[in-house]
Amino acid sequence: MNRPAVRIAALTIALLPGLALATEATSPDVAYASIDQLQQRMDAGALDSLSLGAGILEFAGGILLALGLFTRPVALLLSGEMAIAYFTAHMPRDFFPVNNGGDAAISFCFVFLYLVFAGPGAFALDNRRG
Repeated sequence: MNRPAVRIAALTIALLPGLALATEATSPDVAYASIDQLQQRMDAGALDSLSLGAGILEFAGGILLALGLFTRPVALLLSGEMAIAYFTAHMPRDFFPVNNGGDAAISFCFVFLYLVFAGPGAFALDNRRG
């Protein structure tokens, strides 16, 4: 299938979640926090090991997905991470994603799961590796 519209749609599906995760991990709230603010967040439990690991996975995985490097394994890791985030942080509040604020996490989970099976797009750097 060599249709430009299909290739552009596949590129958009692969690129946007990666960029969204990379920019979320570097939001001004996190990136420009002073040492005192960072220490207060750590004391409050906001940056425990689980959320720190999730931030690292989202930042590095978002960049790798945006570039199209190691698309399938990275998408599998991020899909699992989004599922864990949904079931540990959002599901206890309420069953429905609209009510518990987990609609983005579950959407990312299924988009990344799609990328596991669809693979990298035509413009991905995975195709250049050989």
